[in-house]
Amino acid sequence: MDKIITFGEIMLRLATPEYQRFSQASNFRASFGGGEANVAVSLSNFGIPTEFVSRIPNNDIGDTCMKELQKHGVGTHHVLRGGERLGIYFLETGAVNRAGKVIYDRSGSAFSELKKGMIDWDKVFEDATWFHWTGITPALSQSAAEICREAVKKASEKGITVSCDLNYRNKLWNYGKTAKEIMPDLVAGCDIIMGNEEDAEKSLGIKAEDTDVMAGDVKAEAYRSVSAQIMKRFPKAKKVITTLRGSVSASHNTWSGVLYDGKTLFKAPEFNITHIVDRIGGGDAFMAGLIYGMITGLDDQKVLDFATAASCLKHTIHGDFNLATLEEVETLMSGDKSGRVKR
Repeated sequence: MDKIITFGEIMLRLATPEYQRFSQASNFRASFGGGEANVAVSLSNFGIPTEFVSRIPNNDIGDTCMKELQKHGVGTHHVLRGGERLGIYFLETGAVNRAGKVIYDRSGSAFSELKKGMIDWDKVFEDATWFHWTGITPALSQSAAEICREAVKKASEKGITVSCDLNYRNKLWNYGKTAKEIMPDLVAGCDIIMGNEEDAEKSLGIKAEDTDVMAGDVKAEAYRSVSAQIMKRFPKAKKVITTLRGSVSASHNTWSGVLYDGKTLFKAPEFNITHIVDRIGGGDAFMAGLIYGMITGLDDQKVLDFATAASCLKHTIHGDFNLATLEEVETLMSGDKSGRVKR
C-alpha cells in the first residue's frame, strides 16, 4: 500500500495530572502530540504506512520525540533535524463547567523556522497517494505558510489526494496575517476539507446558521449550506466533512459528524460522551478515520461512521494519540456501546 504523508509540528505536551489547575500542579505528565503527527499515529495504528514530515531539534528531547513516533510505526525518513528547540504546549484539563486551557510555547521552535527549499517535496512524495496538512501549520509563521503552499501545489501537480483539517487556532495567528488572508489560497488545492463550525467561519468566512454549540444544539442540516458554499468556492473539493460537537460541559459532549459529496448530506450516529477522559486530538482521530475509510474503499456513510466511532473512542484515552484498535472501532460502529470487559 502506498504511503500517507502528513506535515506539521510535533510538540512536547505537558499536562496537569488529575484535573489539577496550573496553580496546583507540582508536576506535569509529559508526552508528545500535534495535529498532523496525531493523524499519522492513528493511521499507522490501523495498519496504514505513514510518513511524518517535520523539523525536530537535534538534542535529547528531539531524539525522544523521534523514538516515540517510531514506536508507533510512523515513518520519520523526512523529519529534518535542526533548530534550537521543540515547541511545547501546556494543558489544563477542564472538568464539568470549568473549561480546559491550552498555553502554547512554540515561538522560535525548530519547525516554525523552516524555510522554503529545505524540504525536497519530490522525494517526500515518491510512492505517496495522500497528503494531509492542517490550518495549524500556516498559523505558525509566514515561512511555514509558504512551505505549506509549496507542498500543496506539488502534491496537486503529482495527482496526490490532498486533505486539510481547517483547525483554526486563535492564539497562533499572531505574525501579522489572519487566517482569512492565508487559508483560502491553500484550501483551493484540497480534495477533502474537514472542520467544524468555528473553523469554517474564522478561516473561510462561512457561517453555520441556526446552531448554538455552547448550548449543545448542533443541527446537522445547518451544515448542508456551509458545505455547499465551500464546494462552490473551492471547486477542487470532492467532499466536505464537518464534526458536530455539542458542548454540554467540559466533561460531557455530544459527538457526531456530517459528510457532503456535492449531492447528499450523510450524517453519523450521535454519541453521548458523558465522562470525557481527554478530548485533545479528537478531531485528528476523526480525520485519520476519514482517510482510512476512503483509502480502504468504504462507502461514504461507512467512512463517516468509522471516523466518528474512532474519534469517540479517542475521548477515552489520555494523550494526543488515538490508540484505539480497528477491532474496537468496528465494535462501536456495530452498535455495541456496552464497554464490557473482554475476557
